[in-house]
Amino acid sequence: MDEHIYRKLADHLDRLPGGFAPSETGADLRLLRRLFTPAEAELATHLTLDREDAQAVAVKAGLPLAETEQRLSEMAHKGLIFSVQPGDGPTLYQAVPMVIGIYEFQVNRLSEGFLHDLEEYWGTIAPRPPVQTIPQMRTIPIGESVEPHLEALPYERVDELIRAQDRFAVAPCICRRHAKMTGGGCDAPEESCLMFGDFADYYVRDGRGRAIDRSEVREILARADAANLVLQPTNSQYIGAICCCCGCCCGVLRGLQRRPKPVEAVASSFIARLDPEMCQGCWTCLERCQMQAFAEDGDRVALDADRCIGCGLCVSTCPSGALTLARKPGSELTEIPATMDDAWRTIIEARAQARS
Repeated sequence: MDEHIYRKLADHLDRLPGGFAPSETGADLRLLRRLFTPAEAELATHLTLDREDAQAVAVKAGLPLAETEQRLSEMAHKGLIFSVQPGDGPTLYQAVPMVIGIYEFQVNRLSEGFLHDLEEYWGTIAPRPPVQTIPQMRTIPIGESVEPHLEALPYERVDELIRAQDRFAVAPCICRRHAKMTGGGCDAPEESCLMFGDFADYYVRDGRGRAIDRSEVREILARADAANLVLQPTNSQYIGAICCCCGCCCGVLRGLQRRPKPVEAVASSFIARLDPEMCQGCWTCLERCQMQAFAEDGDRVALDADRCIGCGLCVSTCPSGALTLARKPGSELTEIPATMDDAWRTIIEARAQARS
């Protein structure tokens, strides 16, 4: 009986952004059993990307309201679903993908058992054909690399993205924490995941992060720049989060690194340009780049533009001005979803069409 419930939850998660591909060894169900009780697994299948109150969920699940309220509250606290507490109404609940969502919400609940089950699951996923859709995250340049003459839309500038927000939080990077617990990791700042709006409220409310103000956000971004971290906000005009990512721990960047042409897979509006005659051969860009887009070429560097993701890390520290950012061809025609929820729905529609 339990296996049926967990298979139903696995299928439900597989219809959400990011999917939840089946494992060839049953590791998918073992992972879900570690996270969800059978009752929680059953209730989770009644949640969607539409934010609903406990009354609406109780009706769909056929449960008493009081029991539903208690169970949803506990699930939100455990990071199995997302919750929003409006000031003038009841708490609302929403399904979230396994990634980005449930996995990241476990940042303060990591255990050796969970990481073992997770690694086993990731290592035994049955291969499936790729689906043509937008990524959940996009790459934007650090602010100092966007020159005044370079036209950039508000959602392409980190300072404009921050200015549009009124609630802020910071949380530990789960990728770095995960890597350190499994024998890897790096020296980049761990407290570097920025949350905004409802996501900031959620992280603070359940102790996953701490509330900060706009000035501290800027300080964290400055530290991220100094640590060679790539800025990856949610792929939306009004963002829910910005991850400050390193190439050694971040799953997204590691996936891009394995591609022969990361430029084709990344959601980014910009690309680096090199004037070889101006290069002084300081090699700073080789150290800064997370995609290995640069190589020594005599007393200068050579740029492999196919590996550039437009993060701007090389541009902001180039002493000679040999490196600049340019708009990526065709990026001005790319339609960016308004909110993170809109981005998720776009992904769901693409995945549903691929299934049919």
